[in-house]
Amino acid sequence: MATKKKSTAKKSTSKKAAKMPAKMESFKISRNDPPFFTLRVTKQTVYWSILLIFILVTQLWILNAQLDVIQTLDSITNP
Repeated sequence: MATKKKSTAKKSTSKKAAKMPAKMESFKISRNDPPFFTLRVTKQTVYWSILLIFILVTQLWILNAQLDVIQTLDSITNP
């Protein structure tokens, strides 16, 4: 006797989604971005400026120390 195999996968038909129309949404107005080359001092500008000054001073200090070492070595090797 032949037996029928039942399909375990059910067809999903969403009648609710088919009945409800899609919501109409209007476009949102974008914010006005300032031009790229505008100069505006913010907290970040101050922080980056302080960091830049610190890095430049540190580099000059290291350069000065290196020059002192080179001069000392030159005076030792060339009496």
